[in-house]
Amino acid sequence: MSYSTITLINTLKNPTSWAWVEQALSNLDVILLDHSHCERKAAGVAMNLMFRYPSNNKLVRQLTAIAREELEHFELVNQWLERRGIPLAPLSSPPYGAQLKAQMRHNEPDRLLDSLLICGLIEARSHERLGLLATHCRDRELARFYGSLMASEARHYGVYWLLADTYFERDVVNERLEELAIRESEILSTLHPEPRIHS
Repeated sequence: MSYSTITLINTLKNPTSWAWVEQALSNLDVILLDHSHCERKAAGVAMNLMFRYPSNNKLVRQLTAIAREELEHFELVNQWLERRGIPLAPLSSPPYGAQLKAQMRHNEPDRLLDSLLICGLIEARSHERLGLLATHCRDRELARFYGSLMASEARHYGVYWLLADTYFERDVVNERLEELAIRESEILSTLHPEPRIHS
């Protein structure tokens, strides 16, 4: 599939608004810096799940691969930062991640299920938004870079969903995923004033 063809993982309840695309394209340096932070955080989340559930062999094996790939993407994005003369620097986080995390139930095994599904939703949204950047970014080399990452984001979504499907009954997974996906779209219904990958 060409990176110029945007596919929406059908878990997402609403597509990203055009306002986000315009905001992102007008602030590509900030988006790249935020993307670096996102890749680092994604690797950290995968590792934290491995530490929390060390006896779940399939989870540990699959998330080891995801953490490794996220760190590879972190390095690739950092190379783009260097090329564009953008220093690594802290950025304030948009409310997206915190508000999704607030949906997480605290008792096991619900916490595991919610963790996997929230991670999957974030990857699904990343897949969609990197695809929008790949399609609309005027810097064609940068557009190709974003397009090259799309398949990984979709695959990561699939891994998190399959892990949920491994450890829980499918009807339980689907019901909870529906609830979380609705909330995920609600969080993004108002554009955050600061440009971010998930704003």
